[in-house]
Amino acid sequence: MPTELFQRSINRWLNAHLSDDLASDEGTGDIVESVVYSKSTGVVCGKYPIGILIGDFFPTCEIHWFVEEGERVADGNRVLSLTGPSASVLSCERTLLNILGRMSGIATLTSEWVKEAGGIGIACTRKTAWGLMDKWAVHIGGGLTHRLSRSDALMIKENDLSVIAPDGDPESSIPFAISSIDFDSNARFTVIEVQDSGQAILAASAWSENQKTRNGLEPLVILLDNMGPTACGRTDRDLRKLELREWCILEGSGGVNRGDLPAWASISGVDVISSSEVNMGCSPLDFSMLIGDD
Repeated sequence: MPTELFQRSINRWLNAHLSDDLASDEGTGDIVESVVYSKSTGVVCGKYPIGILIGDFFPTCEIHWFVEEGERVADGNRVLSLTGPSASVLSCERTLLNILGRMSGIATLTSEWVKEAGGIGIACTRKTAWGLMDKWAVHIGGGLTHRLSRSDALMIKENDLSVIAPDGDPESSIPFAISSIDFDSNARFTVIEVQDSGQAILAASAWSENQKTRNGLEPLVILLDNMGPTACGRTDRDLRKLELREWCILEGSGGVNRGDLPAWASISGVDVISSSEVNMGCSPLDFSMLIGDD
């Protein structure tokens, strides 16, 4: 079920969409029934935002779903029906179809990535067009949402190291940054971005030393940025030789594309891949709404 955080996000996006479209619940005209059909094959997503759209913004209308969230549909399948005054049904049509199309497109593409990733987790990033609505769609497609906001986890990126480190040199900046972490608050989910195997070893070593001191067991997420599956695979092997692999979750990110998924699955050694392609690179699933159609 959507959290309170997600529901607040939905309301903000719905207000923006409806304001842009000058759409409102006019409540006039004859009572009509419209049916939304799928015009392609994929995973349906958007049931909760559309439920809020109708319940809170178009209360003169009633909605009935023929499918569940995350269910696959084929060309010609009925997805939902909307009944209400004709002016209201027509007013909310575009917003409803935009939400259903985009979120279903993301869920469908994500499900394909997950299927092709050979067991590696597929996560989106914070590069989104529709915020948490994009992330919900990734979740419905079987992907991982990663951080929902800046406050969701501590993330130390290259620019952060430049700001907080004493001299900017990775040899000292990475251990310094990790030793500065409040482990009691952040050990459960901390991410550090590195550029090569040497930096990954520095991060894992500093993390393991601090964790052993406090008797902690939580792993560090090491984001291997723009390294590709081959270099990531070498990093995985280097960490295993030094008995540091158990202290980290390896995340491959940057320049990841769908065509390289077989290589990531076979040689990278990472636990998860993060990419904005699953939500930013998708095409909407095609749906059509017809009034008075049985």
